[in-house]
Amino acid sequence: MPHLTPDAKGVFVIAVTPFHPDGRIDMESCDRMVDFYLDAGATGLTVLGMMGEAPKLTVEESRDVVARILARASGRVPVVVGVSAPGFAQMDTLTRMVMDLGAAGVMIAPPGAMRTDDQIVNYYHQAAEVIGAVPFVLQDFPLVTSVQMSNKVIARIVNDLETCVCLKHEDWPGLEKISALRADGVLNRRISILCGNGGMFLPEEMARGADGAMTGFAYPEMMVSVVENFQQGDIERGRDLFDAYLPLARFEQQPGLGLAIRKYTLARRGVIAHDTLRKPGAALSSATKAEIGILINRQEKRLAELDA
Repeated sequence: MPHLTPDAKGVFVIAVTPFHPDGRIDMESCDRMVDFYLDAGATGLTVLGMMGEAPKLTVEESRDVVARILARASGRVPVVVGVSAPGFAQMDTLTRMVMDLGAAGVMIAPPGAMRTDDQIVNYYHQAAEVIGAVPFVLQDFPLVTSVQMSNKVIARIVNDLETCVCLKHEDWPGLEKISALRADGVLNRRISILCGNGGMFLPEEMARGADGAMTGFAYPEMMVSVVENFQQGDIERGRDLFDAYLPLARFEQQPGLGLAIRKYTLARRGVIAHDTLRKPGAALSSATKAEIGILINRQEKRLAELDA
């Protein structure tokens, strides 16, 4: 599999990790999930992200999940693997393991202890030295990491480290950051900018110069359609499609419940067999499940109106 490059675009879906009700990894659902994402038009997959419950997996389980997904993807799309870890020894081990299995690159988020600009830049210099020539995605997700990366810091990292080929832009609000990074003279080369936050701001992000999305949503075909329509110049169609899915996307973005909602919806769609989150994890009430059903019905009604 070729390595991830600065030309990456489209939708890299953040894959969930399917579990059986007893907490074992559901490998059969992994296969079905990969097929579903690719059939939906994903141009790449990202495994062991923050919404993939990576911290709940052992190193052996992480290896097995990555191996299964890579085998099922069989080189059809690049697969990026999250290797963020408290220490560089674990990051090095995870990176070598997934790259040997055929991953296209890795994703690295800064540890929460980083506070100053120099600390953040030095951390990524050290991380890049540890993983060597492996291309990496710089994950900017301050709502979770509590690390604020300014445009200046991101530019220093990108300009210093050629192996930084993609920014996973997940600041919120962050539209001005995209515009600033795309301005002439800020970066010494163009890199891919793929956005997160469940696609909640995808139309605006595309208009600001993003190349697509690297995030999850129970209806990844929405993100694929929005990106494709923007790339083809049919911006109004992209916005109309986004609007049809927005109520459910908004509902899925609830802090603490988002992954449970996504897994429940994926199970409802037949993508995964169970909506189990490995403990500790949130559980949905019957009222919440009923609300999801209402939102899906309204979404389908709106889509039918658009296609009429």
